[in-house]
Amino acid sequence: MSIEYLGLSSINGPLVVLEGIQDAFYDEIVEFVVNRDTHKMGRIVELNEDKAIIQVFEGTENMSLDNTHTKLTGRPMEIAVSTEMLGRTFNGVGQPIDDLGPITSTDFRNVNGLPLNPVKREYPRNYICTGISSIDGLTTLIRGQKLPIFSGNGLPHDQLAAQIVKQASLGDGVDEEFAIVFAAMGVKHDVAEFFQKTFSESGVADHVAMFLNLANDPVVERLITPKVALTVAEYLAFEENMHILVILTDMTSFAEAMREVSSSKGEIPSRKGYPGYLYSELATIYERAGIVAGVNGSVTQLPILTMPNDDITHPIPDLTGYITEGQIVLDRNLHGQAIYPPISILPSLSRLMKDGIGTGFTREDHQDLANQLFSAYAKVGEARNLASVIGEDELSPLDKRYLKFGKEFEARYIGQSAGENRTIIETLDLGWELLSYLPKEELDRIDTKLVEAYYPGEKTETSPVTEDESSKDSVDNVKQDDTITA
Repeated sequence: MSIEYLGLSSINGPLVVLEGIQDAFYDEIVEFVVNRDTHKMGRIVELNEDKAIIQVFEGTENMSLDNTHTKLTGRPMEIAVSTEMLGRTFNGVGQPIDDLGPITSTDFRNVNGLPLNPVKREYPRNYICTGISSIDGLTTLIRGQKLPIFSGNGLPHDQLAAQIVKQASLGDGVDEEFAIVFAAMGVKHDVAEFFQKTFSESGVADHVAMFLNLANDPVVERLITPKVALTVAEYLAFEENMHILVILTDMTSFAEAMREVSSSKGEIPSRKGYPGYLYSELATIYERAGIVAGVNGSVTQLPILTMPNDDITHPIPDLTGYITEGQIVLDRNLHGQAIYPPISILPSLSRLMKDGIGTGFTREDHQDLANQLFSAYAKVGEARNLASVIGEDELSPLDKRYLKFGKEFEARYIGQSAGENRTIIETLDLGWELLSYLPKEELDRIDTKLVEAYYPGEKTETSPVTEDESSKDSVDNVKQDDTITA
């Protein structure tokens, strides 16, 4: 028999305090009835003897100390899971918002999840193709990996996320099932509509389960959204043997919601006002990616976060970098040059890339080619720095070659249209084509056999013919013809 408690002890923002409570446990779901007609749901986030602090998902509007009835459910927060969730849209706590009715399933899962047993983990292998050269070629996303995207305010991370959802696949010739779980936290209405419209018009909505927490939704709901999304992803991967790509945007909104709730609880703040357990909370989410031995499915994470003031040492990107296996960094200077996607190559890396590419996965030359492109692009930066001091005309012929390579590399390899979906072979071939702007002797990071097999030959610079020179040549040819005729 459940006990119903009348009234509350105090209300502070999205939190309420209830005293005299019995047999409660951490993360237990609580049901509220306000004024006998409004139903709300909450979660116990702190217990101290007979006192419980409860987060109210729908917010504490219209709640007072004497008009609220509280009942403990005796269970943690659970969500019904089913393959029917693909093609559907839900709010931040997993309730359908697409007017297609509830999910018909008797299988309920605890959203708090459990960390994967390290003994049962399988090392990530093979890759996920995004159709974007700067990711597939140089920071390859591996199945079971967690690879964040570090962005900034005003950069096109939303457009990049939508393009990845449209284009992501397991590569050519793979018949395994693949799906995407997309979770947006604290996004504006126009951004949410952009995602929904893009997925629908591109025809990929049928294999996407979307969770939307809008900017005007309760802050507390934002803390649950990634956990709900990952619970669905784990079910599809480990029970239905599907390969799932989870895209979480924006983890900065999640962390700021944590800071707001922590402040309401009166906790002592840590770096920049964030709670001291920010690292463990982020790790709880990120570590739910991986592959379980004996299971065909996998969960791959691509969290997106905006760095406040483009500061990569900010606590959110800083701690994220400790937990995850690399990062993809967006660059404001490239964005200012109208290069899309503006991925900064040199600070970006994928630590698991070497184990999911090459012979049997992509192509034998992939790793050496990526190393050479990284090295060449680093020398482009050196040549540009030297040119800013002594002028471009004073550079050596080799440095001028590097400047030409850098310009073409940024325009054609990093830059591609939002609708362009390149295969991994097209990306690799383009890399070799760009290396032909450099002398063969400069390819010191590639095995000689691979150079002989794939290097298309050094391009020779020819000066363009001006209009005046062209007309002069025509006149000379006419005169020469007249002389021959005479």
